[in-house]
Amino acid sequence: MAVSLIRVEIVYALPQQQMVLSMRVSEGDSVRQVIEQSGILQQYPEINLDSNMVGVFGRQVKLEHALVDGDRIEIYRPLLADPKEIRRRRAEQAKEEGRADKVTGGRPDPKRAKK
Repeated sequence: MAVSLIRVEIVYALPQQQMVLSMRVSEGDSVRQVIEQSGILQQYPEINLDSNMVGVFGRQVKLEHALVDGDRIEIYRPLLADPKEIRRRRAEQAKEEGRADKVTGGRPDPKRAKK
């Protein structure tokens, strides 16, 4: 019986460089199998499949996820900073600079009497 091949892409992005690999693999191969077959782990030794998350078209999946024709595997880098903490700092800075109301955090109301 002939093995059915499907086309998939593997994507890994660094701040200054993006890698997109197109491959033909056996139907039903898992995300882990395709990543290992691609050779991207040798090109980018910082990728650790035990800690890096992976997804298919922006949806996080497990490494055992079976692929279908046309899937794009995305290997995600770890976050350098917590987005909630960055947002909190930005809001505090806006309050200090007068760009945000000190009580509500919203835009300052010029009609409101200053006390």
